[in-house]
Amino acid sequence: MPDHAHGPPGSTDATSHSGRSRALWWSLAANAGFMLVEIVGGFAFGSLALLADAAHMATDVAGLAIALVAHALVVRPASARHTYGLQRAEVLGALANGVVLLATAGWIFYEAIQRLGAPTEVDGAGVVVVATLGLAVNLGSAVLLRRAQGQSLNLRGAYVHMLADAAGSVAAIFAGLAVVIAGADRVDPLMSILVACLVVWSTWSLLRDTIQVLLEGAPRGIDVAEVEAALAGSAGVDEVHHLHVWEIASETPALSAHVVLDGEPSLHDAQLRGEELKSMLVRRFGIGHATLELECHECAPPDDPPRR
Repeated sequence: MPDHAHGPPGSTDATSHSGRSRALWWSLAANAGFMLVEIVGGFAFGSLALLADAAHMATDVAGLAIALVAHALVVRPASARHTYGLQRAEVLGALANGVVLLATAGWIFYEAIQRLGAPTEVDGAGVVVVATLGLAVNLGSAVLLRRAQGQSLNLRGAYVHMLADAAGSVAAIFAGLAVVIAGADRVDPLMSILVACLVVWSTWSLLRDTIQVLLEGAPRGIDVAEVEAALAGSAGVDEVHHLHVWEIASETPALSAHVVLDGEPSLHDAQLRGEELKSMLVRRFGIGHATLELECHECAPPDDPPRR
């Protein structure tokens, strides 16, 4: 007798969904506008650090656009073809963001190594001004996304973009000051390499968690052994087996299990026990999507001989 508990498509209600959309739109507009400023400034002042940050900001614009599309798909209703809806669109959006970030880091490494061998003249003062403005844009966008992200991998990917860009702006400021104070043109590509390393570091955890969801691993923060013990130790439960815990999306943990009940409960009593177990799973572990196969001692596998 399967007992189902289907929570809403993720823990995001209409209000938080709207707030996340606004945060993404504001961040997209601010970064797209300033990206153009950094491109012009990078060429005008001869700074690879600014161009590297502009390239990274271009990936931010693409990443934020991906995040917006994925965010819109998440709330699409379930259908006969997609019975869970399109909740994993946000996971795919986070994965795409991570791949773009790594590609950007590779480009920055390549260009920086080229400039270390043949340094170009850099207008340090102009770099400092543009990078300082960029830092303000990055930090403002990061604050908006941090407040709205919750447990969403999609918004976390956008947030990581903003943090990495803020680090890039700080590196560009440092490079500009080094040129102004000491005429050290090679600091510009060195800071670019540092930015690339920060991008790779910040992207690793995002990709790790995204792949964990796609491989249907147990959610972070949920101890499967503890969940099994909680089910097995509940009143009226004799045994738990075939327990599986995974994530439909980054905010939608799911569970399925076979639960053997004590005694010979009636169908009504079994359903009541199932509801109690589901309530416990929501209360203790935040698992709102659970499918429990309720069994009793008298139930036997189809290939077992009947009892006498």
